[in-house]
Amino acid sequence: MRTTAKPELGYNLLMDTDSYKLSHWNQYPPGLRGMMSYFESRGGEFPTCTLFGLQYLLHKTLSRRLTVAMVEEASAFAEAHGEPFNRAGWMRLVRRHGGRLPVRIRAIPEGLNVPVGHAILTIESLDPEAAWLVNYIETQLVRLWYPSTIATTSRESRKLIDAYLGRTADEPEAEIAFKLHDFGARGVATLEQSRLGGAAHLLSFLGSDSIEGIRLANHYYDCEMAGFSIPAAEHSTITMWGREREFDAYENLVRSYLYREDHPADVPKIAACVSDSYDIFNAIENGWCGEPLHRLVRESGGTLVVRPDSGDPVEVILRCLEIFERKIGMRVNTKGYKVLPDYFRLIQGDGIDRAMTEKILAAMEVAGYSASNIAFGSGGGLLQKVDRDTQKWAFKCCSAEILGAGEVDVRKDPATDPGKSSKAGRLDLIHRDGEYETVALAAGAIAHEQSVMRTVFEDGEILVHHRFDECRERMAI
Repeated sequence: MRTTAKPELGYNLLMDTDSYKLSHWNQYPPGLRGMMSYFESRGGEFPTCTLFGLQYLLHKTLSRRLTVAMVEEASAFAEAHGEPFNRAGWMRLVRRHGGRLPVRIRAIPEGLNVPVGHAILTIESLDPEAAWLVNYIETQLVRLWYPSTIATTSRESRKLIDAYLGRTADEPEAEIAFKLHDFGARGVATLEQSRLGGAAHLLSFLGSDSIEGIRLANHYYDCEMAGFSIPAAEHSTITMWGREREFDAYENLVRSYLYREDHPADVPKIAACVSDSYDIFNAIENGWCGEPLHRLVRESGGTLVVRPDSGDPVEVILRCLEIFERKIGMRVNTKGYKVLPDYFRLIQGDGIDRAMTEKILAAMEVAGYSASNIAFGSGGGLLQKVDRDTQKWAFKCCSAEILGAGEVDVRKDPATDPGKSSKAGRLDLIHRDGEYETVALAAGAIAHEQSVMRTVFEDGEILVHHRFDECRERMAI
């Protein structure tokens, strides 16, 4: 049976939350006049964290104006869903505030790295009758865990690769930016995940095949071009030639991209060729190191990147390097490590996460091969192999203002898990004597005089804009 395509599901900020949030507005103590909550990485796999993606969230959702139609839709949904609904409260926001959210969000600059265990974002209410709004939008703010975690893990991967380059390469800084390439667009669950994770990765590297991640960085963070790629083969472009014409497929790729007459003079000529469609070792032994392919690549003035794509990555990479060394030779750099001729390199794009990257680089170092010989491509291992507990992200209420009691500290302190204890007071993050410190603000204060945070959002308006190059500078190691 034929059917027409469904229209796109419209966005409603009131429904971008968890079901139980619908019932919270009347669970708070009587006389609630103000609330503050904060966001932090409580610990996790790495000792530092960053914040990334807030600017995208502010533009895409939190700066939208609430409408009567949104309230009506959410009200009808809640009734059918079995939850109560604060219709009067939401209608008041539409009519009194013109649909703007009366909250203040303060946050560290995106891309700034701070030790875990500190508040990096706070949100507080500005309308005494809408204090409940602060934690209603927790769901959206907590999703910042994802781009913030990818930004953190990619930075850690850069540190790892850079350490091996520092020991085994002549010019580490000239190489590092393209050593970990984002292959993750197909390895994630959604388009938005590809955008957020792809952009976050580009804070530390320049190579990416995740176009939507590049587009997000370009559009929301004013980057002219955040990521770069090269022509590359996939298995179908090789196997369609047939097994008996495998080397013809390789020659076609070399002639198409390393001998392109219209290639820009100021752009290096580089192309990558997946070479394990049948036998990666034969492809190198008799293809890339045989004639005419070796001569074609050598005389092109460019670089051909050979991509193994199956088998045990450590074993395969070492054997590929050994064949190259035996067939065409290698030079020894100033650090005493062997390097392929400039016209050949390897990229490992299968099974790559941070742990496998380290295994490969460690094995290469032991065998006397420089990290200059290889780059890495990572898909699911880069953008999917994380969760909120990777860095133990948490969002908690820390302060409330209640009639008759004034400002009161709010915190959780579970006897069964002290690691989940939260912070109390109206919080800020400061940098003092070379150290970061989460502090409680004096009564009535919006910010500490040494605050690292900035007010980025207030009464529905975006107050700060980060450029992508600024975020990259803060991420620099």
